[in-house]
Amino acid sequence: MNALFETDLPELELLHRGKVRDIYAIDEQRMLIVTTDRLSAFDVVLPQPIPGKGEVLTRVAKFWFRRTQPLVPNHLLDDELAEVIPDAATRERLGDRAMIVRRLRPLPVEAIVRGYLIGSGWKDYQATGKVCGIELPSGLQLADRLPEAIYTPSTKAAVGEHDENIDFAATVDLLGHELAEQVRETSLRLYNEAAAYARERGIIIADTKFEFGLDEDGRLHLIDEVLTPDSSRFWPADQYRPGISPPSFDKQFVRDYLETLDWDKTPPGPELPAEIIERTAEKYREAERLLTGA
Repeated sequence: MNALFETDLPELELLHRGKVRDIYAIDEQRMLIVTTDRLSAFDVVLPQPIPGKGEVLTRVAKFWFRRTQPLVPNHLLDDELAEVIPDAATRERLGDRAMIVRRLRPLPVEAIVRGYLIGSGWKDYQATGKVCGIELPSGLQLADRLPEAIYTPSTKAAVGEHDENIDFAATVDLLGHELAEQVRETSLRLYNEAAAYARERGIIIADTKFEFGLDEDGRLHLIDEVLTPDSSRFWPADQYRPGISPPSFDKQFVRDYLETLDWDKTPPGPELPAEIIERTAEKYREAERLLTGA
């Protein structure tokens, strides 16, 4: 399977090259988002791509955008890629990695929802009994399911920088009270409905990140990606038990490998062994199959 680390589309204006996505302007109303096969871990882009990863992420995101449309509008458009990229060879190179979307004003907040106690949330809980300032019951174990999902937003960091957890009051300062409340309630509703759907298909969504934008009328839209193995922790339900860090369908597998290295989590990232690359690609494909049936 061919890998795509970076795109070059001279017929379009490159607006932004992120950790994973290359974003191009089509016109004043539309953008082209190409999800490459780059992998970011600990906010560092690793030097090797994961073949096919961008196609999996794009197909899964499109699946969720369509499924969550009744809950909140989103930026996905049904325009044909051939209208934007007339060259067939270029379209073939992009494969299923491209989405045509509405241009919206992104909000400066990452809307993170946690349903289980893992990652930085577990470290926070061990130190304070709280996660991002939210009081939790005592005696919880690693990977325990929380009594109810919690909203723990963060700032949006530039490439090579780390996101910073913030409390809800900080989002009110950034967005205003009404919009901050809407983002929180929409995020929790999206998570709870998606988590119930995924659980029926053998996947636990431990936590996830949503991003939102506003149209010219100030209406909230879901943007970027949604409920993918890059923006979420996916665990196999049949292997889950509290007290251990469960195996995962997402890039946590790579994070766990990187934690065994003598690496300070700053650029440049280390080279990955071929076995880690292939097993990671397999995990992404398996997540897609379980969630979408594809």
